[in-house]
Amino acid sequence: MRVTEVNFDGAMPIDGYGPGFFRVGKQIIEGPVLVTVTRASQWGGVGDVEPLTALAGQVDVIFLGMGAEIAHAPVALRDRLEALGMGVEVMNSPAACRTYNVLVSEGRRVAAALLPVGEVLR
Repeated sequence: MRVTEVNFDGAMPIDGYGPGFFRVGKQIIEGPVLVTVTRASQWGGVGDVEPLTALAGQVDVIFLGMGAEIAHAPVALRDRLEALGMGVEVMNSPAACRTYNVLVSEGRRVAAALLPVGEVLR
């Protein structure tokens, strides 16, 4: 098997995740996160639509990670993003992280809006 190093060409990769957090570009972000090629920031979850709509014209697809298990996206959220020309792919957060990383390494115009996989352990 030949292993090839992934080159993100300056894009922001998702390095890992755990109970209640994501590690993006070597930075830990607790709670839901919105990741684009250029930045990662806390996100208010599926009710926080404005940061996602602000991506219109910048991304073609948003991967919506619904936590540890897959769940349906709110219909109003999906309809609004699709009306702005963005595709919405709903999956569990681990799959969304992997898919985002693969496509961003290919230079695709994608974003990931992710709910954590579990509660913060303290």
